[in-house]
Amino acid sequence: MGRVLFVVTNHSELGSTGQKTGYYLSEVAHPFHVLHEAGYEIDFVSPKGGKAPMDPKSYKLDDPINKAFWETHGKRLDETLAPEQVDPSRYVAIFYAGGHGTMWDFPESEAIARIAASIYERGGAIGAVCHGPSGLIPIKLSNGRPLVEGRRINSFTNEEEQAVQLDKIVPFLLETRLKELGAIHVSVKNFAAHVEVDDRIVTGQNPASAEGVGRALVEVLNRLSVPA
Repeated sequence: MGRVLFVVTNHSELGSTGQKTGYYLSEVAHPFHVLHEAGYEIDFVSPKGGKAPMDPKSYKLDDPINKAFWETHGKRLDETLAPEQVDPSRYVAIFYAGGHGTMWDFPESEAIARIAASIYERGGAIGAVCHGPSGLIPIKLSNGRPLVEGRRINSFTNEEEQAVQLDKIVPFLLETRLKELGAIHVSVKNFAAHVEVDDRIVTGQNPASAEGVGRALVEVLNRLSVPA
């Protein structure tokens, strides 16, 4: 079927709070499950390579999909690829998993942004969920324009950030920054599942949207013809 590149964060500190953060387990496990079941091979990359820390608040193994992923594939997140090890031509899509840690390192990763732009401009797809769309911020296309400009994009909202009382902790508000880049930010009520598809860009609002993003990404890929 093809390969999909999952991007996860290396960042483990929630600002100066002393609390730990990282990637959000269900935002990796649920899209992984959907894509894996659909026949896609999946590799993991992070801005620095190596260990990707998990947000301890997301370690919920009463969720059977989380549990199955963690037991079978969890170790792979201790040894993610570095950007320089990735050949973009091998992938039909790139997916940015969320978690608050992404807000510190995804927007700064020009290397992964270049990989994503290459995949997209070869006819591939881009997916992201919750805070994962922070990885879309540095992506510029070959015409010099931001990827998100004029696109319907979904992400963790300003209201949701305020509701979890982290709006003063994160380095910026994701919804605001996406709008500043020209995105058409589409959202629903706090913490409700919502997925937005604009051509080959698939984004989801929050953890509840993770499975839906995976399913929508499969649907997009099913209608694409990406050079192998």
